[in-house]
Amino acid sequence: MRGIVKTFPGVRALGGVDLDVRAGEVHCLLGQNGAGKSTLIKVLAGAHQPDEGTIAWSGEQVALADPQAALRLGIATIYQELDLVDGLTVADNIFLGRETSRFGITRPAAANRAAGELLTRLGHPEIRPTAEVGALSAAQKQMVSMARALSQDAKLIVMDEPSAVLDNEEVQRLFGVIRDLTAHDVAVVYISHRLEEIREVGDRITVLKDGRTVATGLPARETPTREVITLMTGRTLEYVFPERRGVDGGAAPLLEVEGLGLRGHFEGVHLTVRPGEVVGLAGLVGSGRSEILETIYGARRSTSGTVRLAGGRLRPGDVGAAVAAGIGLAPEERKSQALLLDDSVYRNITVSSLDRFARGGLLSGRAERAAAREQVQALDVRPTDETRIVRTLSGGNQQKVVLARWLLRDCRVLLLDEPTRGVDVGARSEIYALIRGLADRGVAVVVVSSEIPEVLGLADRVLVIADGAVVAEAPADSLDEHRVLDLVMEGTPHTGTALHEGDVA
Repeated sequence: MRGIVKTFPGVRALGGVDLDVRAGEVHCLLGQNGAGKSTLIKVLAGAHQPDEGTIAWSGEQVALADPQAALRLGIATIYQELDLVDGLTVADNIFLGRETSRFGITRPAAANRAAGELLTRLGHPEIRPTAEVGALSAAQKQMVSMARALSQDAKLIVMDEPSAVLDNEEVQRLFGVIRDLTAHDVAVVYISHRLEEIREVGDRITVLKDGRTVATGLPARETPTREVITLMTGRTLEYVFPERRGVDGGAAPLLEVEGLGLRGHFEGVHLTVRPGEVVGLAGLVGSGRSEILETIYGARRSTSGTVRLAGGRLRPGDVGAAVAAGIGLAPEERKSQALLLDDSVYRNITVSSLDRFARGGLLSGRAERAAAREQVQALDVRPTDETRIVRTLSGGNQQKVVLARWLLRDCRVLLLDEPTRGVDVGARSEIYALIRGLADRGVAVVVVSSEIPEVLGLADRVLVIADGAVVAEAPADSLDEHRVLDLVMEGTPHTGTALHEGDVA
Protein backbone atom coordinates (compact mmCIF):
# COMPACT_ATOMS: atom_id res chain seq x y z
CA MET A 1 0.00 0.00 0.00
CA ARG A 2 1.51 3.34 -1.06
CA GLY A 3 0.37 6.87 -0.20
CA ILE A 4 -3.08 5.78 1.01
CA VAL A 5 -5.33 8.79 1.70
CA LYS A 6 -8.87 8.53 3.05
CA THR A 7 -11.04 11.48 4.03
CA PHE A 8 -14.46 11.48 5.66
CA PRO A 9 -16.58 14.61 6.09
CA GLY A 10 -14.54 16.89 8.32
CA VAL A 11 -11.93 14.23 9.12
CA ARG A 12 -8.76 13.20 7.28
CA ALA A 13 -8.44 9.66 8.61
CA LEU A 14 -5.40 8.69 6.50
CA GLY A 15 -2.95 11.24 5.20
CA GLY A 16 -0.60 9.14 3.08
CA VAL A 17 0.05 5.73 4.65
CA ASP A 18 2.59 3.17 3.40
CA LEU A 19 2.47 -0.51 4.36
CA ASP A 20 4.19 -3.54 2.86
CA VAL A 21 3.69 -7.09 4.03
CA ARG A 22 5.76 -10.13 3.05
CA ALA A 23 4.58 -13.69 2.62
CA GLY A 24 5.07 -15.75 5.77
CA GLU A 25 5.59 -12.84 8.17
CA VAL A 26 3.63 -11.38 11.08
CA HIS A 27 3.54 -7.65 10.44
CA CYS A 28 2.37 -5.71 13.49
CA LEU A 29 0.44 -2.49 13.00
CA LEU A 30 0.66 -0.14 15.98
CA GLY A 31 -0.75 3.25 16.86
CA GLN A 32 -2.94 4.94 19.42
CA ASN A 33 -6.71 4.95 19.08
CA GLY A 34 -7.53 7.32 16.24
CA ALA A 35 -4.19 6.84 14.48
CA GLY A 36 -5.90 5.36 11.41
CA LYS A 37 -5.35 1.61 11.89
CA SER A 38 -8.99 0.60 11.49
CA THR A 39 -9.48 2.80 8.43
CA LEU A 40 -6.34 1.38 6.82
CA ILE A 41 -7.40 -2.24 7.25
CA LYS A 42 -10.87 -1.43 5.92
CA VAL A 43 -9.20 -0.06 2.79
CA LEU A 44 -7.17 -3.27 2.57
CA ALA A 45 -10.35 -5.32 3.05
CA GLY A 46 -12.21 -3.44 0.29
CA ALA A 47 -14.72 -1.94 2.74
CA HIS A 48 -13.42 1.62 2.09
CA GLN A 49 -12.14 3.06 -1.18
CA PRO A 50 -9.01 5.23 -0.89
CA ASP A 51 -9.15 8.79 -2.19
CA GLU A 52 -5.49 8.58 -3.22
CA GLY A 53 -2.77 5.95 -3.30
CA THR A 54 -2.19 2.51 -4.79
CA ILE A 55 -2.41 -1.11 -3.68
CA ALA A 56 -0.24 -3.82 -5.24
CA TRP A 57 -0.76 -7.55 -4.71
CA SER A 58 2.00 -9.98 -5.72
CA GLY A 59 3.60 -7.17 -7.67
CA GLU A 60 0.53 -6.15 -9.67
CA GLN A 61 -1.59 -3.07 -8.96
CA VAL A 62 -5.14 -3.95 -7.94
CA ALA A 63 -8.40 -2.18 -7.15
CA LEU A 64 -10.32 -3.60 -4.20
CA ALA A 65 -13.79 -2.39 -5.13
CA ASP A 66 -15.54 -4.33 -2.37
CA PRO A 67 -14.83 -6.99 0.29
CA GLN A 68 -15.53 -9.78 -2.20
CA ALA A 69 -12.70 -8.50 -4.40
CA ALA A 70 -10.31 -8.69 -1.46
CA LEU A 71 -11.47 -12.20 -0.57
CA ARG A 72 -10.97 -13.38 -4.15
CA LEU A 73 -7.33 -12.31 -3.91
CA GLY A 74 -6.95 -14.11 -0.59
CA ILE A 75 -7.26 -11.22 1.90
CA ALA A 76 -9.37 -12.09 4.96
CA THR A 77 -10.05 -9.69 7.83
CA ILE A 78 -11.05 -10.46 11.41
CA TYR A 79 -12.44 -7.25 12.85
CA GLN A 80 -12.35 -6.32 16.52
CA GLU A 81 -16.14 -5.89 16.37
CA LEU A 82 -16.98 -9.35 15.11
CA ASP A 83 -19.36 -9.48 12.14
CA LEU A 84 -21.14 -12.71 13.06
CA VAL A 85 -24.87 -13.49 12.81
CA ASP A 86 -26.07 -14.54 16.27
CA GLY A 87 -29.16 -16.36 14.97
CA LEU A 88 -27.18 -18.75 12.74
CA THR A 89 -25.16 -21.80 13.70
CA VAL A 90 -21.38 -21.86 13.99
CA ALA A 91 -21.03 -23.73 10.68
CA ASP A 92 -23.46 -21.39 8.93
CA ASN A 93 -21.39 -18.38 10.04
CA ILE A 94 -18.10 -19.93 8.96
CA PHE A 95 -19.35 -20.67 5.44
CA LEU A 96 -21.83 -17.81 5.07
CA GLY A 97 -22.06 -16.91 1.39
CA ARG A 98 -19.95 -19.97 0.45
CA GLU A 99 -22.35 -22.76 1.42
CA THR A 100 -21.51 -26.21 0.10
CA SER A 101 -24.22 -27.56 -2.16
CA ARG A 102 -24.96 -30.33 -4.62
CA PHE A 103 -27.52 -29.89 -7.40
CA GLY A 104 -28.56 -26.63 -5.70
CA ILE A 105 -29.19 -28.31 -2.33
CA THR A 106 -27.08 -27.27 0.63
CA ARG A 107 -25.10 -29.96 2.46
CA PRO A 108 -25.14 -29.09 6.17
CA ALA A 109 -23.42 -32.33 7.18
CA ALA A 110 -20.38 -31.47 5.04
CA ALA A 111 -20.32 -27.92 6.42
CA ASN A 112 -20.53 -29.19 10.00
CA ARG A 113 -17.70 -31.64 9.41
CA ALA A 114 -15.45 -28.97 7.84
CA ALA A 115 -16.28 -26.48 10.61
CA GLY A 116 -15.37 -29.07 13.25
CA GLU A 117 -11.99 -29.66 11.61
CA LEU A 118 -11.25 -25.92 11.56
CA LEU A 119 -12.22 -25.46 15.20
CA THR A 120 -10.07 -28.45 16.22
CA ARG A 121 -7.15 -26.88 14.37
CA LEU A 122 -7.74 -23.75 16.46
CA GLY A 123 -7.66 -25.80 19.66
CA HIS A 124 -11.41 -25.50 20.34
CA PRO A 125 -13.01 -28.85 19.51
CA GLU A 126 -15.59 -28.19 22.25
CA ILE A 127 -17.35 -25.56 20.10
CA ARG A 128 -20.15 -27.47 18.35
CA PRO A 129 -20.67 -26.59 14.66
CA THR A 130 -24.43 -26.85 15.22
CA ALA A 131 -24.44 -24.44 18.21
CA GLU A 132 -26.13 -21.07 17.74
CA VAL A 133 -23.49 -18.33 17.70
CA GLY A 134 -25.58 -16.06 19.93
CA ALA A 135 -25.18 -18.56 22.78
CA LEU A 136 -21.36 -18.54 22.65
CA SER A 137 -18.98 -16.57 24.83
CA ALA A 138 -17.03 -13.63 23.41
CA ALA A 139 -13.87 -15.75 23.23
CA GLN A 140 -15.70 -18.56 21.42
CA LYS A 141 -17.13 -16.07 18.92
CA GLN A 142 -13.58 -14.88 18.26
CA MET A 143 -12.62 -18.46 17.43
CA VAL A 144 -15.57 -18.80 15.02
CA SER A 145 -14.43 -15.65 13.24
CA MET A 146 -10.90 -17.09 13.08
CA ALA A 147 -12.25 -20.33 11.64
CA ARG A 148 -14.09 -18.39 8.94
CA ALA A 149 -10.85 -16.68 7.91
CA LEU A 150 -9.02 -20.02 7.80
CA SER A 151 -11.83 -21.53 5.70
CA GLN A 152 -11.27 -18.92 2.97
CA ASP A 153 -7.79 -20.26 2.12
CA ALA A 154 -6.43 -16.78 2.71
CA LYS A 155 -2.92 -15.68 1.78
CA LEU A 156 -3.12 -12.64 4.08
CA ILE A 157 -5.14 -12.52 7.30
CA VAL A 158 -5.68 -9.24 9.15
CA MET A 159 -6.32 -9.65 12.88
CA ASP A 160 -7.61 -6.58 14.71
CA GLU A 161 -7.05 -6.95 18.48
CA PRO A 162 -7.64 -10.73 18.35
CA SER A 163 -6.51 -11.29 21.95
CA ALA A 164 -8.78 -8.67 23.55
CA VAL A 165 -11.32 -11.29 24.72
CA LEU A 166 -8.95 -14.26 25.14
CA ASP A 167 -7.30 -15.57 28.29
CA ASN A 168 -3.58 -16.41 28.42
CA GLU A 169 -4.05 -20.04 27.39
CA GLU A 170 -6.24 -19.06 24.44
CA VAL A 171 -3.70 -16.43 23.37
CA GLN A 172 -0.99 -19.09 23.28
CA ARG A 173 -3.24 -21.30 21.14
CA LEU A 174 -3.78 -18.34 18.82
CA PHE A 175 -0.04 -17.79 18.52
CA GLY A 176 0.38 -21.48 17.66
CA VAL A 177 -2.14 -21.09 14.83
CA ILE A 178 -0.37 -17.95 13.60
CA ARG A 179 2.99 -19.76 13.55
CA ASP A 180 1.41 -22.61 11.61
CA LEU A 181 -0.03 -20.14 9.08
CA THR A 182 3.23 -18.28 8.52
CA ALA A 183 5.11 -21.58 8.16
CA HIS A 184 2.90 -22.15 5.11
CA ASP A 185 3.68 -18.66 3.69
CA VAL A 186 0.46 -17.04 4.88
CA ALA A 187 1.03 -13.43 5.93
CA VAL A 188 -0.59 -11.96 9.04
CA VAL A 189 -1.20 -8.31 9.86
CA TYR A 190 -1.54 -8.24 13.64
CA ILE A 191 -2.98 -5.24 15.49
CA SER A 192 -2.55 -5.09 19.26
CA HIS A 193 -1.83 -2.57 21.99
CA ARG A 194 -0.02 -5.22 24.04
CA LEU A 195 3.66 -4.86 23.32
CA GLU A 196 4.55 -8.14 25.00
CA GLU A 197 2.40 -9.92 22.37
CA ILE A 198 4.10 -8.00 19.56
CA ARG A 199 7.50 -9.17 20.78
CA GLU A 200 6.37 -12.78 21.07
CA VAL A 201 4.60 -13.23 17.76
CA GLY A 202 5.70 -10.35 15.51
CA ASP A 203 8.43 -10.04 12.89
CA ARG A 204 8.22 -6.39 11.78
CA ILE A 205 6.38 -3.29 13.02
CA THR A 206 4.71 -0.36 11.25
CA VAL A 207 3.64 2.58 13.45
CA LEU A 208 0.86 5.00 12.52
CA LYS A 209 0.22 8.37 14.15
CA ASP A 210 -2.43 10.92 13.17
CA GLY A 211 -3.19 9.04 9.94
CA ARG A 212 0.41 8.80 8.72
CA THR A 213 3.18 6.21 8.72
CA VAL A 214 5.88 7.37 11.15
CA ALA A 215 7.98 4.19 11.07
CA THR A 216 7.92 0.92 9.15
CA GLY A 217 9.96 -2.26 9.03
CA LEU A 218 11.08 -2.04 12.65
CA PRO A 219 12.23 -5.40 14.07
CA ALA A 220 9.55 -6.50 16.54
CA ARG A 221 11.84 -8.16 19.04
CA GLU A 222 14.78 -5.72 19.02
CA THR A 223 13.07 -2.30 18.92
CA PRO A 224 13.04 -0.81 22.47
CA THR A 225 9.62 -0.29 24.03
CA ARG A 226 10.44 3.35 24.74
CA GLU A 227 11.16 3.97 21.06
CA VAL A 228 7.86 2.40 19.99
CA ILE A 229 5.88 4.41 22.56
CA THR A 230 7.65 7.64 21.55
CA LEU A 231 6.74 7.01 17.90
CA MET A 232 3.13 6.39 18.86
CA THR A 233 2.77 9.47 21.07
CA GLY A 234 4.55 12.22 19.16
CA ARG A 235 2.13 15.13 19.01
CA THR A 236 1.22 17.55 16.22
CA LEU A 237 -1.77 19.10 18.02
CA GLU A 238 -1.51 21.51 20.90
CA TYR A 239 -3.75 20.90 23.86
CA VAL A 240 -4.89 24.07 25.61
CA PHE A 241 -6.30 23.16 29.00
CA PRO A 242 -7.89 25.50 31.54
CA GLU A 243 -6.08 26.04 34.80
CA ARG A 244 -7.02 23.68 37.60
CA ARG A 245 -8.59 25.43 40.58
CA GLY A 246 -7.94 22.66 43.09
CA VAL A 247 -10.42 20.38 44.88
CA ASP A 248 -11.58 20.57 48.47
CA GLY A 249 -10.00 17.40 49.82
CA GLY A 250 -12.18 17.56 52.90
CA ALA A 251 -15.46 17.51 50.98
CA ALA A 252 -17.52 14.33 51.11
CA PRO A 253 -17.55 12.37 47.84
CA LEU A 254 -20.58 13.09 45.67
CA LEU A 255 -20.24 9.90 43.60
CA GLU A 256 -19.12 6.66 45.26
CA VAL A 257 -18.60 3.46 43.30
CA GLU A 258 -17.73 0.41 45.40
CA GLY A 259 -16.71 -2.99 44.02
CA LEU A 260 -18.62 -2.40 40.80
CA GLY A 261 -18.59 -5.24 38.32
CA LEU A 262 -20.15 -6.18 34.99
CA ARG A 263 -19.47 -9.80 34.14
CA GLY A 264 -17.27 -10.17 31.08
CA HIS A 265 -16.26 -6.49 31.06
CA PHE A 266 -14.84 -5.32 34.40
CA GLU A 267 -14.72 -6.26 38.08
CA GLY A 268 -14.01 -4.68 41.45
CA VAL A 269 -13.98 -1.03 40.40
CA HIS A 270 -13.74 1.50 43.23
CA LEU A 271 -14.15 5.16 42.35
CA THR A 272 -14.98 8.35 44.24
CA VAL A 273 -15.52 11.85 42.86
CA ARG A 274 -15.91 14.96 44.98
CA PRO A 275 -17.90 18.06 44.00
CA GLY A 276 -15.82 20.12 41.61
CA GLU A 277 -13.41 17.29 40.83
CA VAL A 278 -12.59 15.91 37.38
CA VAL A 279 -11.54 12.26 37.43
CA GLY A 280 -10.08 10.77 34.25
CA LEU A 281 -10.24 7.12 33.18
CA ALA A 282 -7.32 6.21 30.93
CA GLY A 283 -7.37 2.92 29.06
CA LEU A 284 -7.47 1.27 25.69
CA VAL A 285 -10.55 0.37 23.69
CA GLY A 286 -11.90 -2.85 25.20
CA SER A 287 -10.41 -2.21 28.63
CA GLY A 288 -13.86 -1.70 30.17
CA ARG A 289 -13.72 2.08 30.60
CA SER A 290 -16.88 2.89 28.56
CA GLU A 291 -18.77 0.04 30.20
CA ILE A 292 -17.92 1.48 33.63
CA LEU A 293 -19.59 4.78 32.72
CA GLU A 294 -22.60 3.05 31.19
CA THR A 295 -23.05 0.90 34.30
CA ILE A 296 -22.84 3.89 36.66
CA TYR A 297 -25.48 5.57 34.50
CA GLY A 298 -27.72 2.50 34.62
CA ALA A 299 -27.58 1.73 30.89
CA ARG A 300 -26.03 -1.61 31.88
CA ARG A 301 -27.09 -3.62 34.92
CA SER A 302 -24.15 -4.31 37.22
CA THR A 303 -23.49 -7.86 38.39
CA SER A 304 -21.77 -6.74 41.60
CA GLY A 305 -21.04 -3.65 43.67
CA THR A 306 -22.91 -0.43 44.39
CA VAL A 307 -23.24 3.13 43.09
CA ARG A 308 -24.12 5.93 45.53
CA LEU A 309 -24.90 9.55 44.81
CA ALA A 310 -24.71 11.91 47.78
CA GLY A 311 -24.97 8.86 50.03
CA GLY A 312 -28.09 7.43 48.38
CA ARG A 313 -27.78 4.05 46.69
CA LEU A 314 -28.92 3.87 43.05
CA ARG A 315 -30.82 0.92 41.63
CA PRO A 316 -28.71 -1.08 39.16
CA GLY A 317 -29.79 -0.86 35.53
CA ASP A 318 -32.19 2.03 36.07
CA VAL A 319 -31.35 5.01 33.84
CA GLY A 320 -34.44 6.92 34.99
CA ALA A 321 -33.38 6.69 38.63
CA ALA A 322 -29.83 7.81 37.77
CA VAL A 323 -31.05 10.82 35.78
CA ALA A 324 -33.55 11.75 38.49
CA ALA A 325 -30.75 11.60 41.07
CA GLY A 326 -28.63 13.96 38.99
CA ILE A 327 -26.36 11.84 36.75
CA GLY A 328 -25.86 12.68 33.08
CA LEU A 329 -23.98 10.76 30.38
CA ALA A 330 -22.49 12.04 27.13
CA PRO A 331 -21.75 8.70 25.40
CA GLU A 332 -18.88 7.83 23.09
CA GLU A 333 -21.06 7.52 19.97
CA ARG A 334 -23.03 10.74 20.20
CA LYS A 335 -24.67 10.36 16.78
CA SER A 336 -26.14 6.92 17.47
CA GLN A 337 -26.47 7.03 21.28
CA ALA A 338 -27.06 10.64 22.28
CA LEU A 339 -28.60 12.71 19.50
CA LEU A 340 -31.89 12.77 17.64
CA LEU A 341 -30.11 13.67 14.42
CA ASP A 342 -33.18 14.65 12.42
CA ASP A 343 -34.74 16.68 15.21
CA SER A 344 -34.08 20.28 16.23
CA VAL A 345 -31.33 21.59 18.45
CA TYR A 346 -33.85 22.68 21.05
CA ARG A 347 -35.53 19.27 21.28
CA ASN A 348 -32.14 17.59 21.67
CA ILE A 349 -31.39 19.93 24.55
CA THR A 350 -34.75 19.58 26.31
CA VAL A 351 -35.34 15.85 25.76
CA SER A 352 -34.14 14.89 29.26
CA SER A 353 -36.16 17.67 30.94
CA LEU A 354 -39.50 17.48 29.13
CA ASP A 355 -41.47 17.39 32.40
CA ARG A 356 -40.42 21.00 32.93
CA PHE A 357 -42.22 22.10 29.78
CA ALA A 358 -45.50 20.20 30.15
CA ARG A 359 -48.63 22.28 30.40
CA GLY A 360 -51.84 20.31 30.98
CA GLY A 361 -50.32 17.20 29.50
CA LEU A 362 -49.02 19.05 26.42
CA LEU A 363 -45.52 20.30 25.71
CA SER A 364 -44.97 24.03 25.46
CA GLY A 365 -42.74 24.43 22.43
CA ARG A 366 -42.25 28.11 23.19
CA ALA A 367 -40.91 27.33 26.67
CA GLU A 368 -38.65 24.60 25.27
CA ARG A 369 -37.17 26.94 22.67
CA ALA A 370 -36.63 29.72 25.19
CA ALA A 371 -34.78 27.42 27.60
CA ALA A 372 -32.71 25.90 24.82
CA ARG A 373 -31.88 29.35 23.44
CA GLU A 374 -30.26 30.27 26.75
CA GLN A 375 -28.04 27.20 26.59
CA VAL A 376 -27.17 27.78 22.94
CA GLN A 377 -26.00 31.28 23.80
CA ALA A 378 -24.18 30.22 26.96
CA LEU A 379 -22.25 27.47 25.15
CA ASP A 380 -21.82 29.45 21.92
CA VAL A 381 -23.43 26.77 19.76
CA ARG A 382 -23.10 27.81 16.14
CA PRO A 383 -25.17 28.71 14.28
CA THR A 384 -27.21 30.24 17.08
CA ASP A 385 -30.50 28.86 15.85
CA GLU A 386 -32.20 26.50 18.29
CA THR A 387 -34.64 25.34 15.58
CA ARG A 388 -31.90 24.09 13.28
CA ILE A 389 -31.71 20.32 12.61
CA VAL A 390 -28.88 18.96 14.75
CA ARG A 391 -27.51 16.74 11.95
CA THR A 392 -26.36 19.88 10.12
CA LEU A 393 -24.05 21.00 12.95
CA SER A 394 -20.33 20.32 13.13
CA GLY A 395 -19.02 17.65 15.51
CA GLY A 396 -17.95 20.21 18.08
CA ASN A 397 -21.32 21.95 18.08
CA GLN A 398 -23.15 18.62 18.30
CA GLN A 399 -21.12 17.81 21.39
CA LYS A 400 -22.04 21.20 22.87
CA VAL A 401 -25.71 20.32 22.36
CA VAL A 402 -25.22 17.11 24.36
CA LEU A 403 -23.54 19.07 27.16
CA ALA A 404 -26.32 21.68 27.03
CA ARG A 405 -28.87 18.92 27.70
CA TRP A 406 -27.26 18.16 31.06
CA LEU A 407 -26.61 21.80 31.90
CA LEU A 408 -30.33 22.44 31.50
CA ARG A 409 -31.03 19.53 33.82
CA ASP A 410 -28.61 20.86 36.47
CA CYS A 411 -27.00 17.43 36.83
CA ARG A 412 -24.64 16.91 39.75
CA VAL A 413 -22.49 14.19 38.17
CA LEU A 414 -21.50 14.29 34.49
CA LEU A 415 -20.00 11.23 32.76
CA LEU A 416 -18.16 12.09 29.54
CA ASP A 417 -17.03 9.37 27.14
CA GLU A 418 -14.64 10.65 24.45
CA PRO A 419 -15.92 14.25 24.74
CA THR A 420 -13.78 15.57 21.86
CA ARG A 421 -13.94 12.68 19.38
CA GLY A 422 -14.46 14.07 15.88
CA VAL A 423 -14.06 17.63 17.16
CA ASP A 424 -11.72 20.10 15.49
CA VAL A 425 -8.84 21.70 17.34
CA GLY A 426 -10.58 25.03 17.89
CA ALA A 427 -13.70 23.46 19.39
CA ARG A 428 -11.61 21.25 21.66
CA SER A 429 -10.37 24.12 23.77
CA GLU A 430 -13.96 25.41 24.09
CA ILE A 431 -15.17 22.02 25.31
CA TYR A 432 -12.26 21.78 27.75
CA ALA A 433 -13.25 25.16 29.15
CA LEU A 434 -16.88 24.05 29.45
CA ILE A 435 -15.88 20.92 31.37
CA ARG A 436 -13.67 22.88 33.74
CA GLY A 437 -16.42 25.46 34.15
CA LEU A 438 -18.85 22.73 35.19
CA ALA A 439 -16.37 21.48 37.77
CA ASP A 440 -15.89 24.99 39.10
CA ARG A 441 -19.67 25.10 39.66
CA GLY A 442 -19.45 21.98 41.85
CA VAL A 443 -20.32 19.29 39.29
CA ALA A 444 -18.45 16.00 39.73
CA VAL A 445 -17.04 14.99 36.32
CA VAL A 446 -15.71 11.64 35.07
CA VAL A 447 -13.92 11.73 31.69
CA VAL A 448 -12.94 8.81 29.46
CA SER A 449 -10.62 9.54 26.55
CA SER A 450 -8.36 7.54 24.25
CA GLU A 451 -6.05 10.55 24.09
CA ILE A 452 -3.85 10.32 27.15
CA PRO A 453 -2.75 13.99 27.03
CA GLU A 454 -6.43 14.93 27.18
CA VAL A 455 -6.99 12.84 30.31
CA LEU A 456 -3.87 14.22 31.98
CA GLY A 457 -4.66 17.81 31.01
CA LEU A 458 -8.32 17.80 32.04
CA ALA A 459 -8.37 15.63 35.14
CA ASP A 460 -7.40 16.31 38.72
CA ARG A 461 -6.97 12.61 39.36
CA VAL A 462 -6.49 9.67 36.97
CA LEU A 463 -7.44 6.00 37.18
CA VAL A 464 -5.71 3.71 34.69
CA ILE A 465 -7.92 0.86 33.43
CA ALA A 466 -6.54 -2.32 31.86
CA ASP A 467 -8.29 -5.61 31.19
CA GLY A 468 -11.36 -4.65 33.20
CA ALA A 469 -9.58 -3.54 36.36
CA VAL A 470 -8.13 -0.39 37.89
CA VAL A 471 -4.37 -0.92 37.71
CA ALA A 472 -3.24 2.45 39.05
CA GLU A 473 -4.54 5.70 40.53
CA ALA A 474 -2.64 8.97 40.92
CA PRO A 475 -2.94 12.76 40.76
CA ALA A 476 -2.85 13.79 37.11
CA ASP A 477 0.12 16.10 37.58
CA SER A 478 2.26 13.20 38.87
CA LEU A 479 1.88 11.19 35.63
CA ASP A 480 3.16 11.53 32.10
CA GLU A 481 2.01 10.00 28.84
CA HIS A 482 4.76 7.40 28.65
CA ARG A 483 4.04 6.13 32.16
CA VAL A 484 0.32 5.78 31.48
CA LEU A 485 0.97 3.95 28.19
CA ASP A 486 3.36 1.61 29.98
CA LEU A 487 0.60 0.77 32.44
CA VAL A 488 -2.21 0.25 29.92
CA MET A 489 0.01 -1.93 27.73
CA GLU A 490 1.26 -4.19 30.51
CA GLY A 491 -2.00 -6.12 30.21
CA THR A 492 -1.82 -7.62 33.72
CA PRO A 493 -4.09 -5.94 36.28
CA HIS A 494 -2.66 -4.98 39.65
CA THR A 495 -5.87 -3.83 41.27
CA GLY A 496 -5.49 -1.00 43.71
CA THR A 497 -1.93 -0.01 42.74
CA ALA A 498 -1.24 3.57 43.75
CA LEU A 499 1.30 5.72 41.96
CA HIS A 500 3.28 8.43 43.63
CA GLU A 501 5.44 11.14 42.16
CA GLY A 502 8.60 9.17 42.78
CA ASP A 503 7.32 6.23 40.74
CA VAL A 504 6.97 8.18 37.51
CA ALA A 505 10.58 8.43 36.34
